[in-house]
Amino acid sequence: MNKQLPDSIEPLDLTLSTKQDTTPALRQRLNSAELFNTSREVVIEHAGEEYRLRLTRQDKLILTK
Repeated sequence: MNKQLPDSIEPLDLTLSTKQDTTPALRQRLNSAELFNTSREVVIEHAGEEYRLRLTRQDKLILTK
């Protein structure tokens, strides 16, 4: 069943692209020692809300709202 398309319609190209995204990531790297300084908790304000980032005794990070 091979139907002809009208001249005004072009067929879709459904092949998968293997092109890699070469746009550099927009990130900022922070060192946790600088972030916490001498405390074990920092408050982060985001979109009008407060979040607490805490450093545990096992040196894990916990983020709570």
